Amino acid sequence: MTEAGKAGGDGLQPLVADLEAEQQVLVELLEGLPDEAWDRPSPAEGWTLRDCVAHLAETDERAADAVLGQPMATGGARPEGVLTEGQQRARSLPPKAVLGWYREAAARLVAALGRLKPEDRPSWAGRPMAARSFISARIMEHWSHGLDIHDAAGIRPVDTDRLRHVAHLGVITRDFAFRNRGLTPPAEPFYVELIAPSGAVWTWGPADARQRISGPAGDFCRVVTQRIHPADTRLVAVGEDARRFLEVAQAFAGPPGSGRPPRAKT
Repeated sequence: MTEAGKAGGDGLQPLVADLEAEQQVLVELLEGLPDEAWDRPSPAEGWTLRDCVAHLAETDERAADAVLGQPMATGGARPEGVLTEGQQRARSLPPKAVLGWYREAAARLVAALGRLKPEDRPSWAGRPMAARSFISARIMEHWSHGLDIHDAAGIRPVDTDRLRHVAHLGVITRDFAFRNRGLTPPAEPFYVELIAPSGAVWTWGPADARQRISGPAGDFCRVVTQRIHPADTRLVAVGEDARRFLEVAQAFAGPPGSGRPPRAKT
């Protein structure tokens, strides 16, 4: 498979279905957790497992408001470790109530996205986004914060080919990642070749490009969502610009993230 971001055809329903599947992964995990697990620390600095769930519920509500053209609920993005109003409120609720909030917010977003057309451009983070990118960003959000939830729960996540959406965002946000850190984006195109969890091959860019990145899709997606340090992956970067990109990659909006430090070598 080439140009993986084009997978699924022109309609939005396959994307919405993939988002719903990512949400369901978390619902099933959370339903089986003991109450004490909800207050375990997550890899997200200053956030517990509960805080990660509340963040997803809160941002799903805001995303639904954006799609429906309604005033957004309060409690937008804040620096990592700083709790929003919704997260603070969730800390006083029993886990069952937080899970109920997440399920309701997820269902409301899916219903709202069912009314979205490919040519629509809902506003997010202060700018309009293409409908496909908007939904893909929600998939990325649930998957990446889902990694933190899995980690806090002590449960190993299972990668799926739904990662193609996250990988595509990682590739197309290359220039943003450089500019976001005050750097000039590379002039040369990149060739990116990733191995999907299913074994399929996903590619972007000209095959003869000198700047190249290859390796497991799961590793690439964790790097562009800053869930792992590039040194702890099996990714191979050829070319100075490609190596630099893995250091600054950021597929999500906002100021430069601090990322995760490399694992201590034993």
